[in-house]
Amino acid sequence: MLNTQPTLNPVDLNEPRAGVYIDGQWQTGSERLTLINPATEEPLASVGAGDADTVDQAVRAASAAFPAWARSSGAARAACLRKIASGVSERRERLIQLQSSNNGKPLSEAAIDVDDVIATFEYYAGLAEALDAQQDGPVALPSEDFAARLRREPCGVVGLIVPWNFPMVTTAWKLAPALAAGCSVVLKPSEVTPLPELELAEIIAQSGLPAGVFNLVCGTGLAVGAPLAAHPRVAKLSFTGSNAVGVQVMQRAAETVKGVSLELGGKSSLLVLADADLELAVELACGGGFFNAGQMCSATSRVLVADELAEAFLARLKARAEAIRVGDPFEPGVEMGTLVNQAQYQRVRGHIERGLHAGARLVCGGERPAELPRGYFLRPTVFTDVPADSALWREEIFGPVLCVRSFASEAEAIELANDSEFGLVASVVSRDPAAAERVANALQAGLVWINAPQVIFPQAAWGGYKQSSIGRELGPWGLSAFQEIKHVIRAL
Repeated sequence: MLNTQPTLNPVDLNEPRAGVYIDGQWQTGSERLTLINPATEEPLASVGAGDADTVDQAVRAASAAFPAWARSSGAARAACLRKIASGVSERRERLIQLQSSNNGKPLSEAAIDVDDVIATFEYYAGLAEALDAQQDGPVALPSEDFAARLRREPCGVVGLIVPWNFPMVTTAWKLAPALAAGCSVVLKPSEVTPLPELELAEIIAQSGLPAGVFNLVCGTGLAVGAPLAAHPRVAKLSFTGSNAVGVQVMQRAAETVKGVSLELGGKSSLLVLADADLELAVELACGGGFFNAGQMCSATSRVLVADELAEAFLARLKARAEAIRVGDPFEPGVEMGTLVNQAQYQRVRGHIERGLHAGARLVCGGERPAELPRGYFLRPTVFTDVPADSALWREEIFGPVLCVRSFASEAEAIELANDSEFGLVASVVSRDPAAAERVANALQAGLVWINAPQVIFPQAAWGGYKQSSIGRELGPWGLSAFQEIKHVIRAL
């Protein structure tokens, strides 16, 4: 867990903000969203929001802008992406503050998020430049009577629907490759945390991107997300969020048979093998379970520990979890902030109560810190003796809740980890490189860390097995998600 962070002051957001950006122009929107500061439970900002008609305007603007943007060179797209990265860098401190104010995460975590955004736009600028030389390529055929070439072309207008747990980060993971590929975009930020995306839209407006290529509509899932998913002019949808909403997005997309990429839930495991460094294992468990207050699909909330280490590990984990400083995200030294809103706070508390009723043993946490009577704060929570069929063990909690279970053999550990409908990530802790690699290869997960925190690089793919994902983000796979494949065959 990081404990160093910049010292900043909360931003002043008293002025009502426009929440709709279409064809290069800001609009107030037909509705308004009142955002709540999760650390104080007080109003934070008022943001304009759209509806189905607003979505239609945005999609039509994106559709009109698409042909020229699709024909633009990779170098031209790269120049815009680099200007966006530079703009984010220039506003870095303000964006850090917006993340913490709107989401409730500590400033140190918000700083990681902003730097990730910069790196993502820079990375896809490089891939965009490479497209000028790679857009067309020869294809070997078994006949000398024909010649063939392969073209990679932008898929069209894309709808991007992003969540509240990593504002602007998940947006960058989708937006940067979509623009690099030559697509035009309609973005729906989370109605809970739209402030970082609105600031990003202001940066994009100054990047030289042609009007209509990027459009943004704030609003609820019902008012904005659903009509965006169903719009016949949208060629591709990329959604990050819960499995339940992902299913609805897929159903709406099926009505017009459009492409879909989904980044959904996880119930991931951290495996502590018998030869593991205990101190490292405890730090990785806390980072994997309590970073962003556990509000991440990659949370390694199931901790599997070798029998011979279980007692010592649990004692150290309890001490470390109880020492984590929970508090206002703007206070120096705070390691864990708030849950994002009242609904999420109540949901996590409900999971904890049901876990207790199911017979799980509470090791620590489970309640609000006594010194924090306001705000959606919850102490880091650790359970053991969790029934394998309980919701606490099998469902995504999306809060600072770890479940610890011991295992007798490597095979049992792998079986327990893979016994899930999800398969997003996993972590392995071991001093034996061969054993760690062997276990990593056996795990059904899209990304496995060995003796490492949850570091993510734009060059490596993000996505998982089973119900965690359809498709991949980041790396060249993120770019491919917004491209169509065309073969041209001619007779010789």
